[in-house]
Amino acid sequence: MRPAGLRPAWLAAGVLAVLVAVTAGLAFGSVALPPGAVAAELLNLIPGVDLHSGLTEREVAILTELRLPRVVLGLLVGAMLALAGAAYQGAFRNPLADPHLLGVAAGAGLGVTAVIVLRPAADATAGLPIGVPVAAFLGALVAVALTWLLGAAGGRDRSPGALILAGVAVSAFLSAIQTYLLQRHVESLREVYSWLLGRLGTAGWHDVLTVLPYTVLTAAIVLAQRRELDVLTVGDEEAASLGLHPQRSRYLLIVAASLGTAAAVSVSGLIGFVGIIVPHTLRLLSGPSYRSLLPLSLLFGAAFLTLTDLLARVAGGAAEIPIGVVTAFLGAPFFIVVLRTSRGVTT
Repeated sequence: MRPAGLRPAWLAAGVLAVLVAVTAGLAFGSVALPPGAVAAELLNLIPGVDLHSGLTEREVAILTELRLPRVVLGLLVGAMLALAGAAYQGAFRNPLADPHLLGVAAGAGLGVTAVIVLRPAADATAGLPIGVPVAAFLGALVAVALTWLLGAAGGRDRSPGALILAGVAVSAFLSAIQTYLLQRHVESLREVYSWLLGRLGTAGWHDVLTVLPYTVLTAAIVLAQRRELDVLTVGDEEAASLGLHPQRSRYLLIVAASLGTAAAVSVSGLIGFVGIIVPHTLRLLSGPSYRSLLPLSLLFGAAFLTLTDLLARVAGGAAEIPIGVVTAFLGAPFFIVVLRTSRGVTT
């Protein structure tokens, strides 16, 4: 059964956005492919289906071995970042909460950087090890804990403004540690710097399979808490009077959102503002209820990052633009608008 508050029209729009993003991401690039042929070739992946797409063997290889893993990875990362942003905004009751702004991305980034620069020399030519998501998760949890504690310094009231300032301070502190590690291991600078700018380049399905279990687990937990998030918006005392345990629900959401953010960051690098752009746009268009906002953030976040990655691929020509640069270019003006419209909440 569909959750209450989720209109079928919006659900259909979200599914359509994902389909359009997948088709565009697979069809366009340095080698353009007919969208109809792409759709036929995708159907051929279903057992028992054998359609003539008209694509050459080279074009089929480009589609299935290069573009398809990248598009699927973009769907997973975009869905996680948007869902985590919406979950943080509900858990903190802060319209500006975002994995980037609360220091979660910096904490996860520090964990991944530590793995890259401190791994044995024998591993230097290998891809990111399987332990990277775990290191990113631990770093994200440390960042969340520091932001939460620092936001309450000087009093028990964790106001939205205090949390944002605490997140900025924690991000700066963790970035300083990251800079120190890079200074001590200059040979890893190029690899880490490339990762910090954000990228979805993948040579196969390894990254997809790495992040998929975390994505499924995070989505299941956060979506199961969508009704609790609506209750939390009325305040902790009112929520407790309705039979909800506010702190337990809030901690569960924070841990789950941190897990999804850490997994996404571990395979894509630091891609900012997705958790602000997508949930806020949907909140303005479809309403503030988290029973609809969370599923829609999952769908539209996946579509948004896939299309943004396509823009990064085609706009730079032969030199691909890092996707983190594109999302920052789009997100910085959007954040200013949100900050101005949320002035009454953040003060």
